[in-house]
Amino acid sequence: MNVEKGYIDAPVPAEVKDLKEEIARLKKEKKAVIMAHYYQKGEIQDLADYIGDSLALAQKAAQTDAEIIVMCGVHFMGETAKILCPDRKVLIPDMTAGCSLADSCPAEEYAEFIKAHPGHTVISYVNTTAEVKALTDIMVTSGNARKIVDSLPSDEKIIFGPDRNLGEYINSVTGREMVLWNGACHVHERFSLEKIKELKKEHPQAEILVHPECRKPLQMIADKVGSTAVLLKHAVESPVKEFIVATESGILHEMERKCPEKTFIPAPPEDSTCGCNDCSFMKLNTLEKLYNCLRYEQPEIIVDKELAEKARRPIERMLELS
Repeated sequence: MNVEKGYIDAPVPAEVKDLKEEIARLKKEKKAVIMAHYYQKGEIQDLADYIGDSLALAQKAAQTDAEIIVMCGVHFMGETAKILCPDRKVLIPDMTAGCSLADSCPAEEYAEFIKAHPGHTVISYVNTTAEVKALTDIMVTSGNARKIVDSLPSDEKIIFGPDRNLGEYINSVTGREMVLWNGACHVHERFSLEKIKELKKEHPQAEILVHPECRKPLQMIADKVGSTAVLLKHAVESPVKEFIVATESGILHEMERKCPEKTFIPAPPEDSTCGCNDCSFMKLNTLEKLYNCLRYEQPEIIVDKELAEKARRPIERMLELS
C-alpha cells in the first residue's frame, strides 16, 4: 500500500470480479456514505448515495449519520465535510484533486486584501481552502450567492472572493458594487464564445445554459445562468429539447439520466479540438481509487481543530441563510 502519490496505489485483488459490487459491499460494511459532485465521472455518480453541487453536498454532510464520509469531488469539498462533521472520518479517493479557483486565492494574500478594505463584510465562495474560510464572514455557493447577498442591507460594504466572474454576475443582478478578488476557475474561463455561437447556428432551437463562473460575454448570450443544480432543474422543466451546456461536462450525465428524451451538447473550450470541457482535478477520482479508499480508509482529510472551528462559522451562517 502506497499513499505517497496522494491516493492508495495498490492493485485490486484478483478475486474482486465486480468492482462496483465490492464498493457497495465495503460501503455497507463500514457504514459509509458516498457523496459525489455532478462533475465526477458517470460511473462514480452512479454509485453515490448523494449527488449534488457544492451546496447540496455541504447540506448532506451536515445531516448524515454515517460513520465514514467518502467525498468524491475535490479537496476543498472534503475539507468542508470534515469541518461540518469533525467527529466523522472523511475520506477522498485522491488527495491531489485540487481546485484552480481555490488555488487562485492564497490565504495570506486574501488576508492582506481584507485588511486593505476595512469595514467590509467578507463573503467567500465555497471553492476555497479552510484557511480562507476562516477569514470569512459568510460562505456562499453559486446556487445561493444571490439570495445571501440580497439578504444583507443594501448599503453594506462587501468583499466577494475569489471568483470574479461570479462576483460580477451577482453585482449585475443585485445592483451591488462588491469589491471583487481577482480569481477564476480554469474550466469555466476556457469556454469559447465563438464556438458556442457556431453551435447555436447549427442548433437554433437549443437553449444555452451557462454557469456564472463563466465570463460575462457567455452570460450575456445565455438563456439561463445558474449553478449546476439550477441548470439541471431548468433542463428538466423546460419544454425545449436541445441544450448547449457551458459548465463542466460531468453534469451531462445527470441531465441525460433525468431527461433521456432531450439532447445535451457540451460547450467547447477555446484551446482544444475536443467537444467538451473537463476539470482534470475532478476526473482524478476513479473506481479503483474509490475502492482502495474504502478498503484502507485512506487518504483521510484532517483539519486542525482550531482552524476548523473558525471555518465552520461562515459555513453554518450560509446554511442558515440558505
